[in-house]
Amino acid sequence: MSESTPLTGDMPKEDFRRFGHEIVDWIADYFERMETLPVLSQNAPHALTDALPKSAPPEGESFSQIFGDVDNLILPAVTHWNHPNFHGLFSTSTSSVGVFGEMLAAAFDMKAMLWRTSPASTELEPVVLDWLRQMTGLPEDFHGLIYDTASISTLHAIAMARERLNLKIRENGMSGRTDLPLLRVYCSEQTHSSIDKAVILLGLGRKSLVKIPVNERFEMDAEALREAIRDDLSAGHAPLCVVATVGTTSTTSVDPIDRIADICRRNHVFLHVDAAYAGSAAIVPEFQSYFKGWERADSIVMNPHKWLFTPFDLSVLYVRDLDLLKRTFSLVAEYLRVTEEVQNQMDYGIQLGRRFRSLKLWFVMRYFGQEGLIARIREHCRLARLFAGWVDDAADFETLAPVKFALVCFRAVPPGVADPDALNERLMNAVNASGAAYLSHTKLDDRFTLRLSVGSIRVEERHLQKVWDLLNETLKTLL
Repeated sequence: MSESTPLTGDMPKEDFRRFGHEIVDWIADYFERMETLPVLSQNAPHALTDALPKSAPPEGESFSQIFGDVDNLILPAVTHWNHPNFHGLFSTSTSSVGVFGEMLAAAFDMKAMLWRTSPASTELEPVVLDWLRQMTGLPEDFHGLIYDTASISTLHAIAMARERLNLKIRENGMSGRTDLPLLRVYCSEQTHSSIDKAVILLGLGRKSLVKIPVNERFEMDAEALREAIRDDLSAGHAPLCVVATVGTTSTTSVDPIDRIADICRRNHVFLHVDAAYAGSAAIVPEFQSYFKGWERADSIVMNPHKWLFTPFDLSVLYVRDLDLLKRTFSLVAEYLRVTEEVQNQMDYGIQLGRRFRSLKLWFVMRYFGQEGLIARIREHCRLARLFAGWVDDAADFETLAPVKFALVCFRAVPPGVADPDALNERLMNAVNASGAAYLSHTKLDDRFTLRLSVGSIRVEERHLQKVWDLLNETLKTLL
């Protein structure tokens, strides 16, 4: 069949059907052969840039040629987050059914701002998020909204906290005012860097951010938080918000949410809980104890794109006071005024239009069901504990933090090494350069620490054995 690019209109439907089948076949083959590909892209910096033309083609090219360049140019530049041996950062993993949801959302291409522009997105989203709320055991007075990432969800939460103080910042701003106290946001030393960015973007400045020390388990010291708030009140500052974490970025530690909630309630401070990573684990019955007290928060963020097998991006912000969120962000221009008495998604954030993200989560939740999702998360945690056991039993390795979910923090500690930090960095870089696995790192008590995250929907015990063997063989080579 010949293929030509028309000068008007879209791709001919016959070509669309043909290439659509080819793309689905390609994706299916990609998922099957992913283990044969290097986890980390082996490209040198700028390799893709240098291989691309300097300007767009003057005439349309055949899609056969374009699709062929996915293999020739794009695939070598891909780091495969779906690979079962991707263990860096927080390994995330899309599912095949999630890809279907993403395809349909792209085809509909709706901009969910008003109900009338997107009834499907407007009405499906609260239903799907209420399903998730029930699965995680949160009370009925929490209402969910979908944003892109936890960074944006948390930004909205802190903006809500600022609005709740009734300082007229929405209308009068902060610049040039002498009647505003120093506003304070509190988080632990282990909190995600998005909190720093949020206070910068909201005009609070990093001087407003108070980093509370942690204990030996890397959990926020609740007594230190209480003292920090007391000292700020004595100094005439205004406590704005506390950000507590269930599943911190470096170690997946769990802050004492119940005690923090007590402190926030006594001092009338907004409490936001960052459960971006671990929130999905709240659906597992035996993990409910980690979330004790989060039901007392004013807002909670969790990311189904991290651990509920939903394609990136999809972050959920649960808020107790939906009217406060609307008061913080709603701004209705004349061309957006409507007569329907409905919820319009544009009223609940900085975006006007939103993607139809709830569709892919709906697909995932229906296809796997509660039991299937629980079983997969439970297995990931089992595999992490298994790996941690190997580390603990090995003479040349040690774990550096408790394993609460599916992350292991560890390092090599062979005897007689003068600089263990340098050794562990070399070990990590050698493993990553091999293409067989990918690890990331953090620093705990100023020690270079390797992180192994388990999260791929395709991961099996043999993949953990593979990376463990690779670590031991590489360490021997380095020594």
